[in-house]
Amino acid sequence: MPNTTSGHSNDPERSTRRTRDTTNKSDLTSQGDTSHVEMGDRTARFNQQRFGRTRPHNRRTRLLWQFAALALLAFTFTATGYSPTSAQAADKPIKIVAFGDSLTAGYLLAPGLAFPAKLQKALRARGHSIDIRNAGVSGDTTTAGLARFDWAIGPDTEGVILQLGANDALRGQPVAQARKNLDAMMQKLRTRQLPVLLAGMHAPRGLGNDYTTAFDAIYPELAKTYGALLYPFFLEGVALQPKFTLSDGLHPNGAGVDELVKRILPHVERLIERIKAKRSAS
Repeated sequence: MPNTTSGHSNDPERSTRRTRDTTNKSDLTSQGDTSHVEMGDRTARFNQQRFGRTRPHNRRTRLLWQFAALALLAFTFTATGYSPTSAQAADKPIKIVAFGDSLTAGYLLAPGLAFPAKLQKALRARGHSIDIRNAGVSGDTTTAGLARFDWAIGPDTEGVILQLGANDALRGQPVAQARKNLDAMMQKLRTRQLPVLLAGMHAPRGLGNDYTTAFDAIYPELAKTYGALLYPFFLEGVALQPKFTLSDGLHPNGAGVDELVKRILPHVERLIERIKAKRSAS
């Protein structure tokens, strides 16, 4: 018979239910704790898989590797003499100005047949990355050339082929005046530290020995004074050669320009070498 005086039931089924409920609550609590732990474990595993280590340690590791990479890069640049700026400069075409009179300008020739254009084409065919600007003006004397010199030699100029004086000699102008003007131009180029190829001229022999000797000496003497490259006579192999001149017997025709370019080319390549050396040093 059931005990009616006790506050507890001896019913086995009810006792079993209580035990099961208690167990379920305990299981739920355990499961909740476990899910919290598992979540942390999963986060740690995720960080380890993604970064190799936990984040704080990995951040320090990455900083160390970045510092080491920068140090190696700096050492490489120092050892090889390489710099991004010098590399960019080396990729740019060399800028040369051909400054002169009608012999440079290309008197009575199409623009593509003038000396600067043909010289540029020949140099590019030999693998040089180069731009040559035609700054020749027909009729210019050294006085007229000096007057326009500063603005004609632009800020991006890296080298100059200076060819002036033929008209001074043809007009019999004083040798001292031509020398003074050419000297002033050479001084300007030295101030700007621009490599120069000075193209010499010969005075007409009919002007007398004293004049021709004094005039012809201007170019080698100035080249020596300023350490410039010298091409002794711009019209070498062309002057007084009918097959290479126009009907006036003075200015080169297309074939004459080709002859000029062929002869002066090694000297211009020496000018290019100086320009490249200056680039590397800067």
